[in-house]
Amino acid sequence: MTAEPVPLRPREKERVIRPMQFTDLETVAGIEKRTFTLPWSMNVFHGQLARESSVCLVCEIDRRVAGYLLADMFVDVWHLMNLAVDGPFRRRRVAADLIEAYFAVTERHGHRGHTLEVRASNIAAIELYRSFGFVSTGVRPRYYTDDLEDAVIMWRDWEGDSA
Repeated sequence: MTAEPVPLRPREKERVIRPMQFTDLETVAGIEKRTFTLPWSMNVFHGQLARESSVCLVCEIDRRVAGYLLADMFVDVWHLMNLAVDGPFRRRRVAADLIEAYFAVTERHGHRGHTLEVRASNIAAIELYRSFGFVSTGVRPRYYTDDLEDAVIMWRDWEGDSA
């Protein structure tokens, strides 16, 4: 899916949400490794970016990748698979801006809704997703292989016409 760059907040002219490029992958993989205990490999990022059905976005601040989001359509449901913000850019609405841009892209296409999994202990992320209308719909026991933590399954219905 293609998305046009979206300039955000006039007071912050250096912030842009744009489609991820293959040239971003090294930076994205670095953020991934600093953020997660089970980081995706460069090959996984490369494969996801190559898929026509995926939405892969980055947020740049002062021409530096501050965060990223990856999602893909499975049958008729969007799956938000990966969202991360680099440490120095946290608590600056980067994740929220990425989610807003993701919805702007995906809401143009009929579907049943959006889903994601998040660590049960990641209360900040759960609250962020709730603020965007996601609700907890179940648990995947022992989902994460590093520490066998459960994942909370979250869902958000599509607010457009029926798919």
